[in-house]
Amino acid sequence: MRNIGMTVSYDGTAYSGFQRQPDQDTVQGRIEAAITKLTSDQITISASGRTDAGVHARGQVFNFHTTSAIPIERWVLAMNSRLPNDIVVQEAWEAPLDFHARYSAKVKTYRYTILAERNPDLFRRLYEFHHPRPLDIEAMRRGIAYLEGEHDFTSFTSPKSTKQSNVRTIFRSWVEVEHAGSDEAGRGRIHLFLKGNGFLYNMVRIIAGTMMWVGEGKLRPEDIPAIMKTHHRDAAGPMAVAHGLLLWSVEYDGEERI
Repeated sequence: MRNIGMTVSYDGTAYSGFQRQPDQDTVQGRIEAAITKLTSDQITISASGRTDAGVHARGQVFNFHTTSAIPIERWVLAMNSRLPNDIVVQEAWEAPLDFHARYSAKVKTYRYTILAERNPDLFRRLYEFHHPRPLDIEAMRRGIAYLEGEHDFTSFTSPKSTKQSNVRTIFRSWVEVEHAGSDEAGRGRIHLFLKGNGFLYNMVRIIAGTMMWVGEGKLRPEDIPAIMKTHHRDAAGPMAVAHGLLLWSVEYDGEERI
């Protein structure tokens, strides 16, 4: 028996999320179908996490067990020739038998992108939220910094979350801005990055919506700690749309490879 680990990128636009669902086109379903074509076995993969419909990934990680003798260096090409063009395997490796893409993960990073320009970008409209008015980017930087550290993020997760604990640690949170055409203050392509040990259901999208309220002046950066202390979803801002979210990377401790 072998344990194969892979990193995959995908455009989530056409899919009903990552996780396999009955009668739905999902990223997991497409990947498992490709593996079955290669090995003739019914394979179930384990991923580092689930992404919702419309959410994208740059560095999703998954693993699966197989008795296939396909050399590890051939897996990437073999998979990509059997996957649609909006799903691309970037890397494959031999993993220890006890490696699990989700339970072995140590750090995950997400990016949420907002285009604060008068007009949307036709060619990137499926990967960013268009905000036609300028935003106070420095206020957003101050606001998102309050999220760093270990906190109870109940205020920033869906009431549908089934996790036993809503305590998570954000190792780093930051804002990057790209010039996108206008020199007016508050304009540009704004990337919100969150690096943590785990994330709750809809957590990054709710944080992004809250930071947009900070950028609009509806909340002050200094309101963020008080919002967290309420432990109530209604205290935070709205949930941002799915297509601006990207699973940026998943990190392990180096023991995920043989």
